[in-house]
Amino acid sequence: MTGRHQRLLVWLTAMAIRLVLAGPLSAQGQQHSKPTDYEVKAAYLYNFSRFVEWPANAKQAQDSSFNICVLGQDPFGPALNATLADESIAGKSVVAKQIPTPQDAVNCRVLFISSSEDSRLKQILTTVSDTSVLTVSDLPQFTRRGGMIQFIVEGSRVRFEVNLATAERAGLTLSSELLKVATAVRRSAQLGD
Repeated sequence: MTGRHQRLLVWLTAMAIRLVLAGPLSAQGQQHSKPTDYEVKAAYLYNFSRFVEWPANAKQAQDSSFNICVLGQDPFGPALNATLADESIAGKSVVAKQIPTPQDAVNCRVLFISSSEDSRLKQILTTVSDTSVLTVSDLPQFTRRGGMIQFIVEGSRVRFEVNLATAERAGLTLSSELLKVATAVRRSAQLGD
């Protein structure tokens, strides 16, 4: 395991611990609970952003903030805002945004596509295909359908797989360290279903 790979794993673990410590108290206010899957996914969204390089000419490069957006019903609740609070990437404040349409994703660096959008997935991916937006979801077969990063649950752990061809077609460079911790790296660039 390389030093960068170890640092990535340490960072992800630290974010999960941070979520536990910063998470809400139980109903009786006695103990912190284990992070939910969406608290862990929120930490991953932030960390994906740190291991992706966007093209210098991407429209989002001119924005004053680094936007991580959610399209569809928000499954994160307060977890995404809590994870991104006071964080920055490339000197820009990281901001969580709920967006109503795929067209609004052009101002996003990362787009989480909620499961509520399953029936519109092909349209969404087509709309953002030329925008250098990192697409992430936990929809079944997301990377096989043209998405870039898909969350999967193995046992009680949240993991992810990557469709490298789709990311590269959008002009994104994913760190080899990020690819090393993915459960699978696909090289098929088909869009939608």
